[in-house]
Amino acid sequence: MERRAVHEVLSRLWELREDLVEFKEINPDSPHGLYIYDREKDVWILFSSKQGEVFVPKVDGYYIMYFDNTRCSACRKYDLHWFPYVRQNAGKLPDHYFIIVLCEWFARECRSPVASNTFTYYAVHASPTTVLLYVRNGKEIYRESYDGYLKTEELEKVVGGFKARAEAFERGEKVSKPIEEESDIIKLLRQILSGARKDV
Repeated sequence: MERRAVHEVLSRLWELREDLVEFKEINPDSPHGLYIYDREKDVWILFSSKQGEVFVPKVDGYYIMYFDNTRCSACRKYDLHWFPYVRQNAGKLPDHYFIIVLCEWFARECRSPVASNTFTYYAVHASPTTVLLYVRNGKEIYRESYDGYLKTEELEKVVGGFKARAEAFERGEKVSKPIEEESDIIKLLRQILSGARKDV
């Protein structure tokens, strides 16, 4: 994706009217908001932090959205797998868009109204959460969601096979997620033990 292409995609995604700010990586000190990965420049572009709308993709493609909280210790572990995976694989997945939605602590503590509203819209209540969307003709066709951090080999299964699962779903075939989700109680216990949940 060349520089102009990133601007065109962002304009179509978000009717962009603001200056773009680039970051090499997103970390707890980064501004809250929405970021998209520019595979040509190997940077994350903050593309909307001012509007109060919800981010709903309009451009056809496959979206991998990482919901990140700056106070989330499990997110920092996920970063060790997420950023290298995106760098190594984004070029092999040209119709995939890698997005980060960054707040301090979910929708309730966020300096970006659009990021806060996006957490709420996608019903994200655990962090990190990875939401994958398949959009065709401007409409969401298929969605998967994974709570907790994914290791590199899990990202390869989840993201690498998402296009095939989404297209199979669209054809009416039965689709199974490549990683079995744990029960809610097991997830909660893991979050408490990892320090990601301090509100219980």
